Amino acid sequence: MSVERGEPPSIDTYNTTVHAIGWKDEDRQLRFMQKDGTFPVVFQKAPGHWSPFLMDIFTTLVEIRWRGMFLIFFLSYILSWLFFGLCFWLIALVHGDVSDVDNKPCVDNVRGFTGAFLFSMETQATIGYGFRGMTENCIVAIIVVTVQDVFSCLLDTIIIGIVVAKMACARKRAQTVGFSKCAVVNLRDGNLCLSWRLGDFRGNHILEGVARAMLVRYVKQPQGTIVMSYQDLYIRNKDIVLATPATIIHQLEPGSPLYSLGPDDMLGDNFELVVSFTYTGDSTGMLHQTRTSYTPADIHWGQRFQEMLKLGRRHYTVDYALFNVTTGVPGPQLSAEEFHRRGCPAEGSQSHGPVSKRVRHTGSGNPDITEEVMQQTAF
Repeated sequence: MSVERGEPPSIDTYNTTVHAIGWKDEDRQLRFMQKDGTFPVVFQKAPGHWSPFLMDIFTTLVEIRWRGMFLIFFLSYILSWLFFGLCFWLIALVHGDVSDVDNKPCVDNVRGFTGAFLFSMETQATIGYGFRGMTENCIVAIIVVTVQDVFSCLLDTIIIGIVVAKMACARKRAQTVGFSKCAVVNLRDGNLCLSWRLGDFRGNHILEGVARAMLVRYVKQPQGTIVMSYQDLYIRNKDIVLATPATIIHQLEPGSPLYSLGPDDMLGDNFELVVSFTYTGDSTGMLHQTRTSYTPADIHWGQRFQEMLKLGRRHYTVDYALFNVTTGVPGPQLSAEEFHRRGCPAEGSQSHGPVSKRVRHTGSGNPDITEEVMQQTAF
């Protein structure tokens, strides 16, 4: 997507305000999705529009960073201790406990702000050292203690709930399930296919999940805005049992948005392949999603992934050092449409015999397709 100098372009979306996409390097292609699954999209709101964050304050606190959560954790308790300590000090000041040591106090041994703060902290934290305690002399002080006790229970529930929710966040489990750094295009059963790898790096395996792929294209409007188009890609066997690493396959067939693109056309095209894997964790039962994207530069034509699964005597062995390793294989350096037009076997063909005959029959009319290429089945 070419970007002109000036303000970052905006994206037309539905029922939202302006979305802006920024960039760090004007010569660098801006991605729709980063490799880690995050989106470089900035929402530009009018000043003072904080209502979506305040209306769902729990989700807002769950989504903030841990350093922000720890800051809120400490401040919520310290400020509440200071507030109620100030209340007890004002009660003692009005009742005369500060100036008259012989006066019957509202709270025993609270004659100044320091004592009031310590009593507030002991009450809310249920420490109860026994040196300071509430008396029956002031009904206002009794009401404040009651309010503080109820408030402390509510505050503990909210803070502990947010911390637990952040620790069990689905994004953490998603980091242990990953896609290969690149995708490859090669021959499978006599057809050109686009494929990429998916693996679970933890010992507790995922027993069920659904893989999806979507092609995102950018269309720049005359006004400088950008309209995005989305096309779903058909995936063979999208329901995956991820006990071992799986290879996800999209066949370049009629109806595929990549059907008419060859290796050179693909590098010059402007699209992004967004892939995702949605699954339920077997340990927590929570729904997770891992996603990444591939640009045309991330798609390697004429490559295949190296085998990483070996059969042992008692178990299967998976070598994850080979997860992103590819090797070159012979294949046609042309689009799937041209490949089929020049004599590829019919769609869904599983036999290689007719392929060889058809290639020999075409002779010199198919210089890019050899018998060796047509018999190649790459993984």
